[in-house]
Amino acid sequence: MATKKKRNASSGKPAPGAGAGKPGVSSGSESAFSTGAPAREAGSHAKPLRSGPTDKHALPAEAGHGAWTVGLLGATMFLAPAVGVPNEEMLQDTLKSIVVSFGALIAGLLFFWQQRKRHDGLRWHAMIGLPLILMAYALGSMAWSHTYLGAVEAIRWFIFSLLLWLGLNTLSRERLPALAWGIHWGAVIASLWTALQFWVDFRYFPQGPNPASTFVNRNFFAEYVVCTLPFSVLLIARARASAQIALLAFTTGFNVVAIMMTGTRSALLAILAMTLVLPVILYLYRKQFEFYRWPRASRMLLSGVLLGTVLGLGLIPTNNARLMEEYKTEQRSVNALERAFSRSRSMTEAEEYTQRSFSIRLVMWKATANIIKARPFSGVGAGAWEVDIPLYQAAGSQLETDYYAHNEILQLLAEYGLTGWLFLLGLLAYLTHAALRTLQNRSTEGQVEAPLRALTLLSLLMLLIVSNAGFPWRMASTGALFALTLAILAASDARLGYRGFASAARLPWKPLYSQVGAVALMVCLALAAYISRQAAASESKIVKAVKIALTVSQSGDYQNPRWDKAKREMLALIKDGTDINPHYRKITPMVADELAKWGDWKNAVWIWESVLSSRPYVVAIISNVARGYAQLGQNEKAMEYLARARKLQPNAASVNSLEIILLSRTGKEAQAYQQAKSLLAAGTYDFDLVNAAYVLAVRARDWPVALTALELRSKGWPAQTADGWLKIGNIYASDTEVKDEARALAAYRAALLAATEAEKNAVRARIPPGYLPKL
Repeated sequence: MATKKKRNASSGKPAPGAGAGKPGVSSGSESAFSTGAPAREAGSHAKPLRSGPTDKHALPAEAGHGAWTVGLLGATMFLAPAVGVPNEEMLQDTLKSIVVSFGALIAGLLFFWQQRKRHDGLRWHAMIGLPLILMAYALGSMAWSHTYLGAVEAIRWFIFSLLLWLGLNTLSRERLPALAWGIHWGAVIASLWTALQFWVDFRYFPQGPNPASTFVNRNFFAEYVVCTLPFSVLLIARARASAQIALLAFTTGFNVVAIMMTGTRSALLAILAMTLVLPVILYLYRKQFEFYRWPRASRMLLSGVLLGTVLGLGLIPTNNARLMEEYKTEQRSVNALERAFSRSRSMTEAEEYTQRSFSIRLVMWKATANIIKARPFSGVGAGAWEVDIPLYQAAGSQLETDYYAHNEILQLLAEYGLTGWLFLLGLLAYLTHAALRTLQNRSTEGQVEAPLRALTLLSLLMLLIVSNAGFPWRMASTGALFALTLAILAASDARLGYRGFASAARLPWKPLYSQVGAVALMVCLALAAYISRQAAASESKIVKAVKIALTVSQSGDYQNPRWDKAKREMLALIKDGTDINPHYRKITPMVADELAKWGDWKNAVWIWESVLSSRPYVVAIISNVARGYAQLGQNEKAMEYLARARKLQPNAASVNSLEIILLSRTGKEAQAYQQAKSLLAAGTYDFDLVNAAYVLAVRARDWPVALTALELRSKGWPAQTADGWLKIGNIYASDTEVKDEARALAAYRAALLAATEAEKNAVRARIPPGYLPKL
């Protein structure tokens, strides 16, 4: 791209030929943001923008026939957030990943097919190099870090790069509204599910923290939808018809209310940032937007509908039982506005940073900082944060229920090391440079592009805000939006003919390249179909096994022979599922935990060990395996796993409880009991330790300690309350020095009250016959 004239090479100014007076460049108040006859796109039917005095340096225009590709990308961005799995047999983001991957691959295949006779160059941009270096690192890290997670990361960055490149080559100003409409309506449908979950406890889609739409977690939903708001603003600002203005105002306000329903604080902070930045954008570029020419009635319509929607829908109270439980101390039903304000107010409370969720994330962030300090150049490997984080935790802390750092920046640097720094600094430098270019380019063409660039940069700013408290880059919908927003900026750079740092360039092309690209993407589609099928089969089998295990446990009568067939089916399912994919750390151990509860330690151990083959440093699972071997009488294996756990976390509660159990099983019961009492008194205990303390106290006939252990267990693990009262009743009913029939009767009554309807018969069966008539 070198030319004789190098004045514009790095100045951030458009190259010669990128200003006014060129065919196809809109001027004055007419712009591509109007719904009227839009400006013709430079290069589609006019001469391409030039970078220098000769045609060989001219940047190629958006690829011809790209409308179909953009349409597919818009459809992908509509479907990914809108659709969900109506059962628990597939993870929600697995479906969304399938939608995004197939959408990108099919769009790419269509693009190559339409360019099969092309000889003109296509576009390239320096930004595409950033995800590609992460993909290369991920592929390399498969050799020395976690192979499976490295492969997952490599695929993620490949799809990201493909979306970015396709957008660069197809997203003209004329085509962009098709993508914006897909983004907007996808967010609207996702918000509809959220509103129904908030207002009427709609349960078609399985959820974790409510209301979560099709995202399983309300934070994932809010982090996505908040980043779509600038595109909704873009559609509003270019609308002309009153009906369209009213519709867009209502649906945008509806999306804002849905975000408020979640109470996700990072998303609320992003909205605050938008309310500060958006007025500046709208004022600076008002003449480029259609709303500048609206009559007063249209402006009043927008304000009235938008404000009325936020206030009117925001005041409707929730009927979601789980959300109402969060506000049970206030004895009232909360609405979206109250929830947003109360969650925002919580950020000013000291308890948030010492006891609540932020304090937990702070522990994760400190451990992640330890990784960055220890592995500044190599990182721990792509996707391997969840594998290696136990090695870098503070003494006694355990993050084993978390699989991401809840901070994309920190996790990127911890996993990718120097490569992550290159990506991060390159991204921030480009975004800063793009913002300065947008503000400084006063040419006619620059002013036409400026509103689109400014709103896209606003979306990216909001994404960076939510990225500091979550992991939106790893979620399929939000990750795809990230790639496409960068593509919008890159395509704009190309139209403006920018040169120098982080600008578009010519990619030489010939028909053979299109043919090779089409064949490669067909192979990728076949591979994606295979991976999707395997993921669906594995998740379905594992989740079905978990459901059976929980059903048996919830019966309270899990030793009944009537469950034998279900147990055999469960074991077959979990074996088949883990054979396909042994890396589902989140759900596979749940089956083993229930098996241990039933006393089936042999099967519990092999399931736990299958998890350890993928996540070797999880102290809780190492402790469980040791406990299982102790129960099976294999004390040498148990001590081997205890040493392994003690090396990782010498002061962890699970390690202390394991040591007490092994001491009691190797003839050192008195020592075990003294340690248990000391740990109970110090408040350092887990479920297994209070259980062990209870058993050892009963053997020592130390009834006060036994009762204390049961009370602590019921308080810390409410699901054990009924069992705890039964055991307390048995202590008072037995022929001991604390025998007290009145207290025993009261305890048995409390056990029945604490039991669920499904458990009551099993609880009655455990009450001594002499007490049943008195209940």
